[in-house]
Amino acid sequence: MTMKRTLAGFGVLLALVAALVLVLVVRTLRLGPPARESGVAPAELPDVGLAAVDRLAGAIRIPTISREDRPPAAEDLRALHDYLETSFPRVHQVLDRREVGEGALLYTWQSGSTPVGTSPEARPLLLLAHMDTVPITPGSEDRWTHGPFSGAVADDAVWGRGSLDDKAAVTAVLEAVERLLADGFTPGRPVLLAFGSDEEVGGTRGAARIAALLARRHVKPFLVLDEGQAVIHGMLPGVDRPVAMIGVAEKGYLSVTLTAHGPEGHSSTPPPETAVDILAAGLVRLRDDPFPAAVDGPPRAMLEALAPEMPFAQRLVMANLWLFGPVVTGRLLAAPGSAALLRTTTAPTMLEGSPKDNVLPAEAKAVVNFRIHPRDTIDSVLARVEETLGDDRIDVAPARGFASEPSPVSPTDGPAYQLVHRTISQVIPDAAVAPSLVVGGTDARHYGELTDAVYRFLPYTIGPDDLARIHGTNERIHIEDYERMVQFYMQLIRNASADS
Repeated sequence: MTMKRTLAGFGVLLALVAALVLVLVVRTLRLGPPARESGVAPAELPDVGLAAVDRLAGAIRIPTISREDRPPAAEDLRALHDYLETSFPRVHQVLDRREVGEGALLYTWQSGSTPVGTSPEARPLLLLAHMDTVPITPGSEDRWTHGPFSGAVADDAVWGRGSLDDKAAVTAVLEAVERLLADGFTPGRPVLLAFGSDEEVGGTRGAARIAALLARRHVKPFLVLDEGQAVIHGMLPGVDRPVAMIGVAEKGYLSVTLTAHGPEGHSSTPPPETAVDILAAGLVRLRDDPFPAAVDGPPRAMLEALAPEMPFAQRLVMANLWLFGPVVTGRLLAAPGSAALLRTTTAPTMLEGSPKDNVLPAEAKAVVNFRIHPRDTIDSVLARVEETLGDDRIDVAPARGFASEPSPVSPTDGPAYQLVHRTISQVIPDAAVAPSLVVGGTDARHYGELTDAVYRFLPYTIGPDDLARIHGTNERIHIEDYERMVQFYMQLIRNASADS
């Protein structure tokens, strides 16, 4: 009797295992085909030419640098404005250009007599970029192959600050509109171009003021498209071809000042704990108790979209994250780049103690930067920091300066996302396409009140060796990538007009 029961139980277990395997395999086989099989035909793309490359190079030579919490100098922004006006004459003859805030520019390309945004058919396409750059690291000048503001055209690339982030987008958008105007093209829906002046320090004096102006005009864009993601290659295990990442959300930003209080006095007779000890112990507690991580939201959507591109074993895992989610989470947490997709990150960045080496400070301070995952908020981050520290000798307060909540998550099933997806497939037919989370920040954060269709993508290629160039030494963009950017914007504007 016991043997029969054992065999029966073993049979039930085998049946359950077989059923589980069947479920896993069926879910895997139900995945859609790779994007290369989507049926979108490549577009006929115009030649761009080296004159366009030279115009980008000229923009790079104007050093519009944002520093700390200050936008670029007014005279530098004015020089860039004048350069753009000279370089793109048709744009400045046909489009209305208005300076907004502290040096930001808003262009309006009207599609007819109906005022922008006053009817569904007048919902505009809104293309964003920013004109400011970060400074170079002091002492790094000799490490640049070509000067950081040389705009050198060499080795099949354009070199200098802004070539990737983000003057290339400014000139590529203007180049696209200039060429469409030369072709006699008239948009089927209005097109707005919004170029921020201080994105690198939060965008509050530029993009935020353009967004506020459009809100006062009751403008509701059909699509907002900014920088933030690109075409990545050689960075996703199991995916052999390039992947065009469309940012559907971006993380929030918060810096927190921690002030630890301790006994002051002479360093020759230190107490058991100084303010520095208290602060250091608090920072270690924050490091050892990171924010919770999970594969959800945009990162989950990204993995599911890319699953058809992967070998069968990986595809099975990605098709069944309900079961394998913890395993995938553990793998992604092993690398800082992928770990940042899964949680709010914690990064101590600034320290301050005694003004003299033999004086015990009454206060020791640290600034900790948090990039806030969409599941968290500024208030929840502050509350968790205080709870984790658990020490009333450490004051917790938001640091002075810029802060922002995570952006809303834009849909991937609406016409605006599909427009971007289709345009990518037409211009970069060998690329897979997937939604993603932007772990940095962009000017797009300021436009979420106008529409839920806010996306972040630039069609240049980023490989493992290129990440350090963004905000780093030897920033450059390949000429082929820049030409593709111009082609992409031209095709996007044509597609948006056809869909209106």
